[in-house]
Amino acid sequence: MSQSPPAAEPRRGTTLLMACLGVFVAYLPVTSVSVSLTAIQSALSTTTSQLSWVSDAFVLPMAAFILTAGVFGDVHGRKKVYLTGLLLSAAGAATSLTAHSIGQLWTGQALSGIGAAALLPTTLALISHAVPDHRERGKFIGFWAMCLLGALAVGGVIAGLILGHTEWRWIFLVPIPVALAAFGVSLRLLPESRAPRTGRLDWPGQITAALAITALVYGVIQGGEGSFADAQVVVALAVALVSGAAFVVAERRSAHPMLDLALFRSPGFTATTLVAMVMFLGMIGFFFVLSLYFGMVQHLDTLGTAWRMLLITGAALLVSGVAGRVMYRIAPRLMITTGLLLVTAALLTLLGADASTSFGSLSWRLVLLGLGMGMVTTPMTAVAVASVPHPLAGMAAAGNNAFRQVGGALGPAVLGALLTSRAVSALPDRLSDAGIDGPLADRLTDAVRDGGLGAAGSVPLGARTGQVWGAVGSAFLDGMRLCLTVSAALTFLAAVLAFVLLRPRANRTGSAKVVRESAAQTPSAPRPSDAVVPDGA
Repeated sequence: MSQSPPAAEPRRGTTLLMACLGVFVAYLPVTSVSVSLTAIQSALSTTTSQLSWVSDAFVLPMAAFILTAGVFGDVHGRKKVYLTGLLLSAAGAATSLTAHSIGQLWTGQALSGIGAAALLPTTLALISHAVPDHRERGKFIGFWAMCLLGALAVGGVIAGLILGHTEWRWIFLVPIPVALAAFGVSLRLLPESRAPRTGRLDWPGQITAALAITALVYGVIQGGEGSFADAQVVVALAVALVSGAAFVVAERRSAHPMLDLALFRSPGFTATTLVAMVMFLGMIGFFFVLSLYFGMVQHLDTLGTAWRMLLITGAALLVSGVAGRVMYRIAPRLMITTGLLLVTAALLTLLGADASTSFGSLSWRLVLLGLGMGMVTTPMTAVAVASVPHPLAGMAAAGNNAFRQVGGALGPAVLGALLTSRAVSALPDRLSDAGIDGPLADRLTDAVRDGGLGAAGSVPLGARTGQVWGAVGSAFLDGMRLCLTVSAALTFLAAVLAFVLLRPRANRTGSAKVVRESAAQTPSAPRPSDAVVPDGA
């Protein structure tokens, strides 16, 4: 018995290291691709709609398959799913690295997204298995969240440095050696774990969930590019609605559901899931718009864009580490609500940004945005996992991440559609203000309507190049301000949801007070979370 703790510590350390490397590999493509969108659009001559699919091709399969990965890991072994996720991430990066068409880039991003779907729930479930104590687990989840934010922070800078010396494809080189190194170490040292229950994959739930998510995102993107009255858009949204209803029916009837709907009896899980989805819809969508603002309006190169994005992710990284250490002394409700209000305030201050806004004027707003994000990420994840019985930790982690990624997939689709629609409608007036009218104005408007704002460069401009791009930048700012307003409204809504649903009485299992009380209970006493969702549900 005396030798057990020393043996457990190295295993716990290995699990934490592999979990951090896994989430790092999963999230590294997010900002590296975001800051490279302008370069990708220029090299492959894509429309704004095609460009939004570069992000969604990664996020959409992640959202669609993350629940399956969580359940598969619980049943057949989390180590197996983790290793598969690393290989898929490496394969996706290699496919994108050799891409010479937008279609191949979408394929590579989709493979990386499936790999990320396998990594996210299993890394959290591995931590939950290795660290069953709620208080200590919060510290480990804090490290996990720091690695997630660290990937977002360094991804953009690495991409900027690479694009300063070579072409955009090489931004996909970095995840490959990291994923393969983590695979080699994990294959030998990572312990296997499963949930103490039996089951099988829920294929009706998987199919209906994937169909609903894909149809919804496709309908929103196509509706934003054209019209929501188009037949294909109406059919896609109808398929999403019917498939979503079928998913609920399938999960209620399944003996081994992919997402046990009884989890939503836990107020902590329900609150954090809703907050995660709404917040990521606003934030990931705005990152897509912000990257285009730096490239198209301020005419920054990729490295300049990356340094500005680093202010957000760097601040979030620092605050997330502090949040992991104090989250059991400060109520999660207070931390999450305050963080979301800071994000809302930062988005509203950015409404005044224009083409001439200086780095110094932008920096404090971006840092404020990152501070708010950092205050939300760690406690939101910890509450979601801690608010359900221990055997369902993998499913809870997968469910929370799935809804988060659904919001992340809808973000670029929704805000990209709003950006394009508003900018295209504003362009004729902006051209008129710049003294451009007649046939040239008509050709520019038609080109932008068909191919996005970047298509203005396909029209011969002659001596009026500066005037035209000034008008295009002004039209973009009109669209960006609409996106900022929508993003701020969404994050404020998330703050209200967190404040209402995470109140101490309703969230008995997730609060710091109850964590302390449950730790003091005898082993025979039922945990508070067991009263919410029975084991084996």
